[in-house]
Amino acid sequence: MPWQKNYDQTEVLEKAMKAFWAHGYEATSMSDLVKATGINRGSIYAAFPNKRELFIRALEYYDQVYRRDHLQQIAALNTPREAIIAVFESAACNPPDSGRPWGCLLVNTALELSPHDAEVGAFVDRSLQAVEAFFHCRIESAKQEQSINPELDSSDTASALLGLFLGLRVLTRAKSRQATIDAVISQARMMLE
Repeated sequence: MPWQKNYDQTEVLEKAMKAFWAHGYEATSMSDLVKATGINRGSIYAAFPNKRELFIRALEYYDQVYRRDHLQQIAALNTPREAIIAVFESAACNPPDSGRPWGCLLVNTALELSPHDAEVGAFVDRSLQAVEAFFHCRIESAKQEQSINPELDSSDTASALLGLFLGLRVLTRAKSRQATIDAVISQARMMLE
């Protein structure tokens, strides 16, 4: 009789993602993943050939939910200029009842694995380029609405905003002082004046 899974794969990815997000790839053992997902080791290996494959699938899930879907939602709810600020404000807070670790799994992965894993590095790079493209698109739209300086260099500003955003994600992971985090958001606002 063929093996049948008795779990929701999206739920498993969500739980595995949070374990990797909280502890990193190397520090998350298969025992940690069994505990986090609530399914046994055999079921994990039946669905994912190894820990790395589970990590990549969890990273893809994170990218869909916490980058693509999140940015689309922000864009839909805000003017172009305010969408950029909303991205920073959203990154600066982590509601206690969210169950999410601090920081950003993409940034954590960039620091931990990208220098040593070309496939993961390329994935992270594409995702971060998409964030930069989001900023660029919003800047261009804000120029058309005349809500920011039309002389602002869209490409340079989008690149600088990405750097500032990545710094913010590292600061939130480190649970830095709120004044430092507020200063980063304030700087993002000033860049768009």
